[in-house]
This record gives sequence, C-alpha cells and structure tokens, in this order.
Amino acid sequence: MHRVMIHPATYENCRVAVDHAFELFPQEIAGKKVVIKPNVLRGSRPDEHIVTNPALLQAVIEKVEEMQPRQLIVGDNPGLFNYGDNENCFEQTGLMAAAKGYYRNLGDTTRYLDFHPDFMPKIGVSEEIMAADILISLPKFKTHGLTVMTGAIKNSYGILPGGQKARLHQIAGTARRFHELIVEVFRLRVPDMFIMDGVIGMEGNGPASPELREIGLILAADNAVAMDAVVARMMGVDPARLHFLQKARDTGLGDFASDMIAIEGEMRVLPDFKLPPLGGEAITDNPNAQQLLHAKGHVTPKADPELCTTCGACIEHCPVSALSMQQTLPVVEEETCIACFCCQEICPEKAMRLS
Repeated sequence: MHRVMIHPATYENCRVAVDHAFELFPQEIAGKKVVIKPNVLRGSRPDEHIVTNPALLQAVIEKVEEMQPRQLIVGDNPGLFNYGDNENCFEQTGLMAAAKGYYRNLGDTTRYLDFHPDFMPKIGVSEEIMAADILISLPKFKTHGLTVMTGAIKNSYGILPGGQKARLHQIAGTARRFHELIVEVFRLRVPDMFIMDGVIGMEGNGPASPELREIGLILAADNAVAMDAVVARMMGVDPARLHFLQKARDTGLGDFASDMIAIEGEMRVLPDFKLPPLGGEAITDNPNAQQLLHAKGHVTPKADPELCTTCGACIEHCPVSALSMQQTLPVVEEETCIACFCCQEICPEKAMRLS
C-alpha cells in the first residue's frame, strides 16, 4: 500500500507541510549526501509559476539542514538544450537565492550509463544525482502537452544534462514512445522522496501555460506512481489512461489503483480543470514543434580553430567515440554523437562550440 500526503498550504506557511511530509516519509539524512532537485523548466519570473516555487525549495532545504547532512546540493538541468544557462535559470526564477549557497550546476559532471537500445545505447546522467545517498524531487503540479501532466516521474527527465533531452524527444517520435522514454530515464535513479508544489498549479497547455490555478496544497510521497496517480485524479484524468503510468506500473515501480493508495489528507477533484488538447498528439503532429526538436536534438560540437590546441582531451573523454582528429582539428561524427557535450565540458581551452 502506497501513501500520498495532501496538505493545505500557502507559500508563506509551506514549512508546516514539509515537516509533516518528513514525518510521514522519514529519511535517514544525518551524515549523508543529499541532492534536492526542483523542477526548473526554464528561466522565468516566480509569478509565472512555471517552476517549483522558491519558498518550497527553501523550506525543504532548511528542514534538511536541521537533519545534518554530510553534503547538500541543489540543482537541475533546465530545458531541452545545453547546460550553459543553468545558473541564469536559477537566478531568474528566484531559486538561486532560495538555494542558500547549495546550488551546483548539475551539467558540470556526467556519468555515462548503458541505456535502452530503442532510444540510445548510452546516456549521460548528472554525476551528483547518481552519487546522492538521498535524492529529493520537488515537482510542480502542472499539465504537459505531451504527457498530459507533469509530476513526480516527468521531473526526473531533468537528470539528463546537455542536449540529450532534445535528441531523445526527437528519437521518441510519438507521444506513446515519449511516455515510455520518461519511465526509462526515471528508472536510472529513482528519487527517495517527492514533495510537490501544488500551491499554485498550472492547467491548459502546459508546461509553460499562462493559465494558473490556485490549488493551495503541498503533496508528498515516497512513490512516484502513487503521487502522479493522485494528481491525475485531481485533474479529472483516469491514471489508467496515461501510458507512462501504465509503463511504470508494469515495470514494477508502483501502482496507481485507488485501492492501493492511502491518502493522508483530503483529495478533491478540481472542477473544470483544463487539460492539454489531444493528450500529446498536438505536439507530435505539430510540424513547427517537431522542427524545433529536430534542430535542437541535432546540435553538435565543433572545434574553434582559433582556440583548439589539438590536445585530444575531447577525443579521449567522448563516451561513444564520436570524435576523431582530422588534419588539425577534432571532428564530430554526427550520427554517433549523443549530444552529451562532454567534449565541451572537458576542453581546457573552451574551444568546443555548439552549432
């Protein structure tokens, strides 16, 4: 039996809900390395409510501080593109100040793992995520044009640094395959705890919709399938209709059946909640959206001849051997490149540019 907490909250008093979440889902944090991952889609104002609110992030940080972790890190890999604007996203959203000095660019170090061969043979994941003893995910209560809703499972897509997210979007091709993809990414490092910002949610064609919804709740769980099932029902959606939840259940990650979830609090269906059109097909069938994903998914590194010293570091550290020295410059084989941008990260001369 899973449990999901639903607790009334405002951004001013959300610490009360956070304390209760840790009572219901205790974590052995003392002496451990803890990573907190908010949902940071892109740079935006706090009043747009596109990202996890700074007040919730700060409340969780202060709670974790009291539990005396050995190390505390806060970060995310925003957007679909590369990690160069991570700091700007955190600054614009107010999350940098809320992070209280614990911010770390999760794109700076990457661990390469074997992945699902239907998508990519190898994939890069933020090293800090993989090395965490305790991973706390802070999703946002929002809709999503491709997955209908974004929540606990979808928030883990941000463990991927660089342009892999865009490349994988393009490789997936259909909404159904993308649902399967996000579950495969989620499985790489399942978070230990989820605390969702549902104080002000988002409806309509999210995840960056201007249609906001005052909900006044903080949700928490230690199982992502259960949390997302509860959110789906609150939005008026049968969880069984969401393929990513079917995939997650069939993979053994949890259960979305109502008789398998105990609610700590009061669950209510939000009246007339606006969902995205066509459950994802609106994006997969939109040629402009697909053209953007195709373009961003095929961004590749290129050596600047003015800066490159032909040291070979980029070739040595490429996880899929996509680089080779040709004449006086390293050259990328586009078909092999997985857009992890490790070569850009490792280059001592900052000679690798994205084009």
